[in-house]
Amino acid sequence: MKKITAIGEIIFDIYPDVKKLGGAPLNFIYHIHKLTNNGAFISRVGDDALGHEAISFLQKNNIPVNLIQTDTEYETGAAFANLDDNKIPHWDIPPDRAYDFINIPPDAEQIIEETGCFYFGSLAQRTERSCTTIQSFFGGDAKHFLDLNIRQNYYTKHIISRSLLAADVLKVNLEELTLLHNMFFAGTFNIAACAASIMDSFRIELIAVTMGEAGAYLFDKNNSDFCKVTGNKIMDTVGAGDAYSAILALGYLQGWMLSKINKLASDFAGEIVKIPGALPADDLIYKQFKLSF
Repeated sequence: MKKITAIGEIIFDIYPDVKKLGGAPLNFIYHIHKLTNNGAFISRVGDDALGHEAISFLQKNNIPVNLIQTDTEYETGAAFANLDDNKIPHWDIPPDRAYDFINIPPDAEQIIEETGCFYFGSLAQRTERSCTTIQSFFGGDAKHFLDLNIRQNYYTKHIISRSLLAADVLKVNLEELTLLHNMFFAGTFNIAACAASIMDSFRIELIAVTMGEAGAYLFDKNNSDFCKVTGNKIMDTVGAGDAYSAILALGYLQGWMLSKINKLASDFAGEIVKIPGALPADDLIYKQFKLSF
């Protein structure tokens, strides 16, 4: 199987008493590489303490860093978290960080040739430089996985429209699906109807709608599936959606039935919420899921 390549932000999630390395593309490709040993990651960090820490962490965990650029002018990405009573994070994400200035890699043609699926989101498209780089990988024979990942006001209708038109798979949460409905369609909002409209309008093959503890829907042109995992002891919801996305992408590429994808993706996300932060401290979680791939 060809590589899955993620492109986008590296961000440290900064809490009052601790910091955690993250960013949706990093979390996603970390899981992909741990499960398949076949992931690549295009990003950019600052030439600073956080940037060095990010590279060191990835190297220690055998995640390829050859496509991660270093910026001598802008700092490594950071997001400052406030957790509400339900342990849901609300983020303050400063502008003008290294991931806003990702350049097109010099070996872009080789990357395209070796990649079977590109993963991307909306946050790293908030600046012209990174947006141009990300969209340079649109088209071609590879599948494209859009994790919309709306943050603050860092999106435009034009960027979302271009991204949807490029995507074969779309993963959103319920709030993001509602935003898409209000942005592109009229009438009363309905999950299934909105998903169908998006698939028709943007020629998307598969849509996932995640709703946290309330479960997740999967839709394709002909079928749908709903899955809700119960009995989890939630410690931290950060990164659950990225874990779901990793299994979703792998299951889609292998042509699994919706019910199988949704159950395994939900189970994996259910394990991630039991740990602090988005990334496991060891590889034990991956053992039971790695057998599926």
